[in-house]
Amino acid sequence: MDLEISWKNYLWLAVVWLALGFFIFIVLQFKTAPYGRHARTDWGPMISNRLGWIIMESTVLVVLWSWIGPAFSKMSLPARLMALLFTVHYVNRSFIFPLRTRTRKKKMPLVVALMAVIFNLANGSLFGIYFVHFEDYTLDWFRDFKFWFGLLIFLTGIYVNWRADNYLIRLRKPGETGYQIPRGWLFDFVSCPNLLGEMVEWLGFAILSWSLPGWVFFLWTCFNLIPRAVAHHRWYKTHFPEYPEKRKAFLPFVW
Repeated sequence: MDLEISWKNYLWLAVVWLALGFFIFIVLQFKTAPYGRHARTDWGPMISNRLGWIIMESTVLVVLWSWIGPAFSKMSLPARLMALLFTVHYVNRSFIFPLRTRTRKKKMPLVVALMAVIFNLANGSLFGIYFVHFEDYTLDWFRDFKFWFGLLIFLTGIYVNWRADNYLIRLRKPGETGYQIPRGWLFDFVSCPNLLGEMVEWLGFAILSWSLPGWVFFLWTCFNLIPRAVAHHRWYKTHFPEYPEKRKAFLPFVW
């Protein structure tokens, strides 16, 4: 996209978007997003759960690459690597993960998918604008402690997120649609290591990029996933009387 924007205007966009995220965080303390195990039919038309995931998660890839595609060769090498790391996560989230899930006949409200599309439109634009207009990394960034420390955290988060997703997918046999208590590995400590892994992942990205959109996206991820993890934890305890009492929602021994 060919659109000029000043840093001042960009900063205001980021601040307003972050403020909206905090507002959503407050709302989610009282209302649980109605998809997955929390799906409800009173939120309007329903669509395939798998199709919904593909539509809402792939949006960010379309938007990001609409911005950076024509300028990719002109971006600094660190910025290109960051864009590719971001893309790896969302290729998995947009296509590989939903196609592997065993959610036959499960549906989600169309409005939830549309709200996620808006979320990804905003985040894809913030990153795209930053990479095209404001990033100023040099090759020296590869010698910066923040880059390597952040990359280590990012890769750790991906590992935890993907391994937890694989565990949950395999927990349900082909044709099954019910839920079980996950046991073993990090599931012995928290109900949602998959969500914890994703938050760790984007914390790592914020550190390795040390950028405004990186930190905004990390905070938005926490605003969205912390209430989700707490809702999952509460759901498990409600539906399984034998659910381990000492297990926390997403942060071992703490929360």
